[in-house]
Amino acid sequence: MKAVLKPFRPFLLLVAAISFGLGISLPLIRFEKLYFFSETPSLIEVIASLWQDNELMLAVLVAAFSVLFPVCKLAVSFQAVLKGKKPGGWTANLAKWSMVDVLLVAILIFAAKTSGFANAFSQPGLWFYALSTISVAVASAGLR
Repeated sequence: MKAVLKPFRPFLLLVAAISFGLGISLPLIRFEKLYFFSETPSLIEVIASLWQDNELMLAVLVAAFSVLFPVCKLAVSFQAVLKGKKPGGWTANLAKWSMVDVLLVAILIFAAKTSGFANAFSQPGLWFYALSTISVAVASAGLR
């Protein structure tokens, strides 16, 4: 598998970087309330809204785990792929939590739909964010 992936790793990381940028800036979810009102927040808008609502600790946590750590992991993965070494230390442990944000949005969509409060639908930002996570994982697979 390592030999098969080797020529595709730089491309996968490029896809991951572009997808990550789109994933955090495009809407993640669309809420429709009473068929007249809808909201389509992006991850950046969610963080900004939390900050403006004086939920500083929550905004920092979301920003750290959803933006800062993935950017660091992507940078370390780029470096590891270019050197042919496996990302180690905290990035290896962080990889276990890579899809948590996607899972949380999926649970939120399910909760909104079953509560009757609003209809919720996934948006392109969620899919790009997931693609970024998967691309980094595949690009990093099998490194020494």
